[in-house]
Amino acid sequence: MSHQEAVAQYTKALKLGQKYYKTAMSRGDYPYPPVLDELLTENQSSGQVELGLVDIPAELIVGTRSAGRRAAFAGNFMPLLTPDTEFAMKWVALCDAHLGDEGIRDPIRCCEYMGRFYIMEGNKRVSVLKSYDAPTIPGTVTRILPVYSEDPETQRYFEFLQFYPRCSLYQIRFTQPGSYEKLQKRMGFEPEHVWTVDEKRAFLALLNRFQTVYLKLGGAHLPRNECDALLSCLQVFSFEELRAQSMDQLKKTLESLWPDIKTEAAPRSIALSTAPEEAEQGLISLIKGITRPDHLQIAFIYAYDPEVSAWTRAHVQAEQQLARELEDKVTIQKYWALKHDYLQAMEQAVEDGADLIFATTPQMLADCRKIAAKNAKLRVLNCALAKNYLGLRTYYSRTYEAKFLTGAIAGAMAETDRIGYIANYPIVGVPADINAFALGAQMTNPRARVRLLWSSEAEDPISTFLENGISVISNRDAADPTRSHWALDYGTFLLKSEGSMMPLATPCWDWSRFYIQIVRSIFNGSYDALAKAQSDQAINYWWGMNGGLIDVQLSPGLPEGIRRLAEHLRRDLRDGFFDPFACRIKDQNDTLRNDGTRSLSPEEIMRMDWLCENVDGHIPEIYELRPEAVETTKILALHPESLEEKDDLP
Repeated sequence: MSHQEAVAQYTKALKLGQKYYKTAMSRGDYPYPPVLDELLTENQSSGQVELGLVDIPAELIVGTRSAGRRAAFAGNFMPLLTPDTEFAMKWVALCDAHLGDEGIRDPIRCCEYMGRFYIMEGNKRVSVLKSYDAPTIPGTVTRILPVYSEDPETQRYFEFLQFYPRCSLYQIRFTQPGSYEKLQKRMGFEPEHVWTVDEKRAFLALLNRFQTVYLKLGGAHLPRNECDALLSCLQVFSFEELRAQSMDQLKKTLESLWPDIKTEAAPRSIALSTAPEEAEQGLISLIKGITRPDHLQIAFIYAYDPEVSAWTRAHVQAEQQLARELEDKVTIQKYWALKHDYLQAMEQAVEDGADLIFATTPQMLADCRKIAAKNAKLRVLNCALAKNYLGLRTYYSRTYEAKFLTGAIAGAMAETDRIGYIANYPIVGVPADINAFALGAQMTNPRARVRLLWSSEAEDPISTFLENGISVISNRDAADPTRSHWALDYGTFLLKSEGSMMPLATPCWDWSRFYIQIVRSIFNGSYDALAKAQSDQAINYWWGMNGGLIDVQLSPGLPEGIRRLAEHLRRDLRDGFFDPFACRIKDQNDTLRNDGTRSLSPEEIMRMDWLCENVDGHIPEIYELRPEAVETTKILALHPESLEEKDDLP
């Protein structure tokens, strides 16, 4: 019976081979397996390495080492010779063995070059096993090393070569640089950890199931592969969480993250709302088709006790103002994640019936992605600066506008032309704040130089400034606009010669403006209409002084002339008549960043990773920070792609 099955299998394989051959010829493509000896010249090889016995993914066996038997196989390794040939009889005999008790035991011999395999011995064995869709084929492998070059494909291959001793799985293939190191970290392994047999089996089991779902959703049409997509999912869900999911659950998970995966495969710009009215412009026709709620249950997730955190206190007060403003239409609940159990708090909010979640710190970003992925109808907003995730929205303020104004005041008040600036974390948006402050100081005092220190790096920056004769200092911003902040902890101030402190100005937020506007946009339909209009873009809110989200408190003791200048600048900034970065700007390396004939784009401002020429100081690397500052910096790092490549992060 097995012989008849083998003959029938040859007939089936022959048809597949003939079909491949005809299709290739009609397209003008090469119809046979490629020959490595014809593809590879002497100067393309830098040596050989014997790998021994390897379970080779069948899909990666693409050709032969030499041209012998070239015409016997189509490019898919299915046979082309008629059933009455000696070749066909040997093929059928091998198929008999495969169907028998012993199976095909002898491994093939082949070469591997650039992650693809070329047969030296065992063409018919490969043909038989491929006809049965065998996932892997055992083979003794000789790796032919390519010559190192800057070619992207060669770069990716050399990254794989570094990873191979740790994992030795050819099934793991990425299209983006740095992905192997990211995988090692997202699996929870140390950089040099060698995967055990069980770890490799568990990963392949998940990858095979994941690939099935990925292809069903249309992954074959994306420029990234299933490994790239799985790596993206591992940024949101742990390996164990994904591994525990059934095929249906895995499909729902992948569907929920599909917009982000598509965006990563073909990056698009962020849809940025820079003013409250932008959220509703041009959406009238779309709003008509939107179902508008008449009541919302809103959850605020807090990470810190308001008794000790001015940041939390400001959001709590904004939440209370929202409740007063829309008391008949909203039910608001607070969730305290003081032990950083953010996901647990969000899941409880969903269980309690929340329609909308405001997560009030950037540290919650990863769990916001996770809760949004699990609950497609839930609206989730995280207080962080512009991230390209379609499943949720982020919101923040253009703090650089306020920093420019306080910088102008500092420049006018600095008697020694030296000004101190204390920055918090080296994250997205902070260099823009520093530079705006420095440009403001330079506008009122062309000789002004800004000495930069970091609270996330130094224990006591103020003492350092005072020891160096710097008396005008910009410290942290005031998160809470309802309290007096004229103290050393906040704002820009002047230390007088007799030791008294003179407050000058401080940026401050009014988050209630944002929360009220967003909730109203949900009720009038423009929130969901915006999502419909920007279905392939992440939506982020970046409001400034024009929306009332950020402002500057001026000290009552500010000299009258400087007060009038500050009020004039504040009015122009609020009305959009003045742009802090629309001027000639050079950085610390004397590179011209703006010739003064244009405005910088929002993307250029947010992604600044350089400092103006009149700033003395640097942007610290993450290893220079105090341990308690590392986690926040990782979340909104200026160059997040570099963090997962470092072995020495705390």
